[in-house]
Amino acid sequence: MIIGELALVAASAFTGAAIYVNVAEQPARLMLDTRALLTEWKPSYRRGFAMQAPLALIAAALGVAAYADTGDWRWLLGAVLSLTNWPYTLIGMMPTNHNLMATSIETMDPSVHGKVKKWGRLHAVRSGLGLTAAAVFLWALH
Repeated sequence: MIIGELALVAASAFTGAAIYVNVAEQPARLMLDTRALLTEWKPSYRRGFAMQAPLALIAAALGVAAYADTGDWRWLLGAVLSLTNWPYTLIGMMPTNHNLMATSIETMDPSVHGKVKKWGRLHAVRSGLGLTAAAVFLWALH
């Protein structure tokens, strides 16, 4: 079932990128001074969003297609978990994202460090959703 395997690949790519942010990039950026931290976070966020948003949609679409092909509810569950990253990001993370993006590097204050820490905790939920979706897709394959 190639469609299901592709759903697993897309969900795994999303998950790998999300986990990389939480275990490598976020701890490294938190070691920077506040100015450098915000300077690094802004373009990193834009690029990460541009990569991860489509991966979540692709995994969800392929999961729905695998469900339509097989009738196995696990594909639909994986698709829902993948797609859940979108409303979670828009509702749960966007206020923090917008706050950080609107912060001027020239006039920022030390609270930025705490906001980026909070962002990392919020992002860990995305990693968890991706990992769960990939696990469900793997389960559906077996």
